[in-house]
Amino acid sequence: MNVPGSDKYLSNLISSIWGATRRSFAALLPAECFLCGAEGDIDVLCAACIAVLPRWQAARACPVCALPDTGGGRCARCVGAPPAFDATIALFDYAFPIDRLVHALKYHGALDLAGWLGDRLAGRAGDGWDTVLAVPLHRDRLQERGFNQSLELARPLAGSGALSIHRQVLRRRATPSQAGLGAPARRRNLRAAFKVDVDLEGRHVLVVDDVMTTGATLDALAAALKGAGAERVVNLVVARTPSTV
Repeated sequence: MNVPGSDKYLSNLISSIWGATRRSFAALLPAECFLCGAEGDIDVLCAACIAVLPRWQAARACPVCALPDTGGGRCARCVGAPPAFDATIALFDYAFPIDRLVHALKYHGALDLAGWLGDRLAGRAGDGWDTVLAVPLHRDRLQERGFNQSLELARPLAGSGALSIHRQVLRRRATPSQAGLGAPARRRNLRAAFKVDVDLEGRHVLVVDDVMTTGATLDALAAALKGAGAERVVNLVVARTPSTV
C-alpha cells in the first residue's frame, strides 16, 4: 500500500506527475537530445552522445569496489580491509557528460534520465538475484527532494515477478551530506545509518545507486544487509568515481 510520506508514495507521485507532463510536452514538441539538443527520433540521448559516454571498463577495475585502473585485480584497500559488499558493477566512469546527467536527475528531477539509465542498469544486472534494493533516503531528505533517485533507477529491475524492492530497509539517521568529505569522514558519518527489518537469510541482494565515490554508503548498507542474513551483496551503480582518501 502506498502510504503518504513513504519513500514509495512520494517517488510514485513525482513519477506520475513527471510522466504526465513529459507526455503532454512530447505531443507538442520534437524530441531533443538531453545533452546536445539534436532533434529527431531520440530516446533521451542521441546516438552521437551515447557513443562518447565514458564507459566503465570492468577489465581494468577492482572487482570488489570498481575502483578504476587496478589492472583488473583487487585494489589495496579491498585486500587490506575488505568491505561488507562482495562486488560492484558500474555502467560509466563519473566524468563528463555522465556527471551532468546524474546531477540533473538528482537535483533537478529529470526523471526521464532515471528511466533511460535504469533500463541500462537492468541490462547489466544479470540473473540470480533474490532481492533488488534501492539505497534508501532518510525521510527528511526524501521530503526535501520529493523522490529517491536510486529508487527511480531501480524501477526497471523490479519489473518481473522474480525481483522486488524491499521497504523494510530504512535509513534511520539523517546523516550530513557526503559531498566534500574524505573516505574516513564518510565512514564515520554512516555508522549505524541503516536498519534492516526483514529476514534476508541466504539471499543474494543487488543494491542500486547512482554514484559510488568512496563506497562508504554502500559498505554501511551491505553490513546491515549481511547482519540480516544476506549471503551476497553486489552493488549496481550508474557511475564510479576515482576513490578519495
